[in-house]
Amino acid sequence: MEDFDDVVQEFLVESYENLDQLDQDLVALERDPTARDRLASVFRTIHTIKGTSGFLAFAKLEQVTHAGESLLARLRDGVQTLDRRGADVLLRVVDVVRALLAEIERDGREGDIDIRDTVVEVEACIAGEPAPLPAADGAGNAAPAEAPKADAAEAPAAEAAPVEQAEVAEAPAETPAETPAQATPAAEAASAEEPILSRRGVADTSVRVDVELLDKLMRLVGELVLTRNQMVRATEHNGDHTLGRAAQRLNIITSELQEGVMKTRMQPISHLWSKLPRVVRDLSNSLGRQVNLELEGAETELDRSLLEAVKDPLTHLVRNAVDHGLESPDDRVKAGKTPDGTLTLRAYHEHGHVVVEVADDGKGVDPKLIGATAVKRGLLTEAQVAAMDPDDVLRLVFRPGFSTAAKVSNVSGRGVGMDVVRTNLEAIGGAVDLRSVVGKGTTWRLTIPLTLAIVQALIVESANERYVLPQMSVRELVCVEGQSSARIEYVSGAPVCRLRGRLLPLVRLNEALGGPAERPEENGEAIYIAVLNGEGHEFGLVVDRVLTTEEVVVKPLASHLKDVGCYAGATILGDGRVSLILDVLALARNAHLGSAERAAAAAAALAEAAAQRAETRDRLLVTRVSDRRVAIPLSMVTRLEEFPVSAVERVGSREVVQYRGQILPVLRLSGLLGSWSEDVSDTVPAVVYSSGGHSVALAVDGILDIVDDTAPHGPADGDGLSGSTVIDDKVTELLDMRRAIMAADPDFQLPEYETPDYLVEASS
Repeated sequence: MEDFDDVVQEFLVESYENLDQLDQDLVALERDPTARDRLASVFRTIHTIKGTSGFLAFAKLEQVTHAGESLLARLRDGVQTLDRRGADVLLRVVDVVRALLAEIERDGREGDIDIRDTVVEVEACIAGEPAPLPAADGAGNAAPAEAPKADAAEAPAAEAAPVEQAEVAEAPAETPAETPAQATPAAEAASAEEPILSRRGVADTSVRVDVELLDKLMRLVGELVLTRNQMVRATEHNGDHTLGRAAQRLNIITSELQEGVMKTRMQPISHLWSKLPRVVRDLSNSLGRQVNLELEGAETELDRSLLEAVKDPLTHLVRNAVDHGLESPDDRVKAGKTPDGTLTLRAYHEHGHVVVEVADDGKGVDPKLIGATAVKRGLLTEAQVAAMDPDDVLRLVFRPGFSTAAKVSNVSGRGVGMDVVRTNLEAIGGAVDLRSVVGKGTTWRLTIPLTLAIVQALIVESANERYVLPQMSVRELVCVEGQSSARIEYVSGAPVCRLRGRLLPLVRLNEALGGPAERPEENGEAIYIAVLNGEGHEFGLVVDRVLTTEEVVVKPLASHLKDVGCYAGATILGDGRVSLILDVLALARNAHLGSAERAAAAAAALAEAAAQRAETRDRLLVTRVSDRRVAIPLSMVTRLEEFPVSAVERVGSREVVQYRGQILPVLRLSGLLGSWSEDVSDTVPAVVYSSGGHSVALAVDGILDIVDDTAPHGPADGDGLSGSTVIDDKVTELLDMRRAIMAADPDFQLPEYETPDYLVEASS
């Protein structure tokens, strides 16, 4: 209902503006009836009001404008010539339309305004007949055509009408054009007691402004922001409290003014979405799809310049979802889905950005198909694809020329769409990401800045030069010192930072900009890392210092600097210095954080895992199996889990549990070792071992401790054991992990097995 009210309000604003112009055009047209352009403009205006009023079910308004349109059509076609009487009749139509609009504005309805006399007068003018006499009221006075109809049970109109209405009724019928202001007596009477200054109609609450003027205001506000920054910076080093208070006040006023001007440029994203239902309808019909389009967050506002920038990417994603994402009705039924697919457009604000999601409940995007296509097209090798994360494989669709379509059509298959989507979004400082679940659906996530003019930024320093990082790209800041848990290492010559258990690829800003290679951390100096998000991956930008945060005004670069590729623009800082704004995505690409770098990161991860196994080879996880103590080499433990008993299911003679999207085989060590447990518990503790994308769970009765393996080992005594040792003055059996894993899953592909040290000692 609120959306409908908004439509009516926009209709009223536009109609009032058109009526004011109509008054001027009709008077001018009466002086020069041969002005064809002006006559055509009047006709289009009346026709527009008629069409919209019919759509909004305002019957009286539609009827009276239809009558006026008929007369204008005769004038336009040269069948009839505009004279004094014709001009009077058309101005009377304008007055009645204005009266009806006033009634609609007041309570949403057209009220009791009688339009019959006006319609009859227009028809008489068309037919060339004499003007009909207006209907008489109960006192014998001629009543105006616009006055509300008097009920038969009411007192005569002359007795009930105010003095002002009686005077209007006595006005000569042949001069209707001289009383346009008196055409709304009902509205005037209703507001007669209100102060004149408080009578603000819907047309007085909005104004149309040229876009160029808004752009000029935005540029001026940008300059004001720069001046504000300089003023604030200057007062920080000045002890004058009066100047400080003035600068603080200037700061507040500038922020409010900036916010207000930015709002004038904001438009709801519904303006962009309005054409998509037709696109979805036509495309789904041509492809034999049944698609339900759902729109969420249509009121989310975005800068008008950005709306234009994301128009084509969004349209392409919608077309791609209908063509590639959603299945045919028959295929959906076979997959256990409803024949109708659902395509959802969702917009919302998040962390100072606008996020637009295009989600479908179709077949999803299969990373295996994407990887196979990449290998087939020669973009990557099989080894590189195997080392990549599934999410990284999905992002290959953004590469130029990449397409999985079996054939080229007028909708897809040329391999240029997704690359254009990413390029257009990156050009405005945005990003696009892909998330998909095979058989469930796909979600394209577009992250768009609110505006391009003024952005929040982080000021950093490298080689005594200051640079600006858009804060939307900064995830966190890390200081790496000599004793820090985060440290810099090198894998295949590429620097990485071991941060909270993961390897973060690094880009040294000084080297990326062509400066000399420096490694201050080798001298024990602290370095600062800005963790950024670029090309869908996180990486660390190494800088010398992190200075401050500041609102900056983005200035475009000169054309001869755009080819440098590392800068997105320039700005003037609060101290008056010019600083370049870094292009995070370009830095990521120039540093080769693509497939080769991801493969190196995967290799680094394998090296890390191998190093961890080497570090833990002499450590044991002590577990309890029934009444026995069984130790497992910690290098063969991926993680510890505790499953509810109810989650353990049976497949044939084996036990399994659903785990992280897999069916995980479960082996009870008590059964393997022939020592059945009588423990009753609601949970099952388990040791999980993973390798090559497969996992098994070894169920125990309890986890006791993790200890260093320093005691001598004895021989094995039983199937499933590889030896024994003494831990905490108690004999503890050593589990043969290869035997246990193969017992849990005979098809498990174990990596090359290295004999543990304790087996070598035991055999000797």
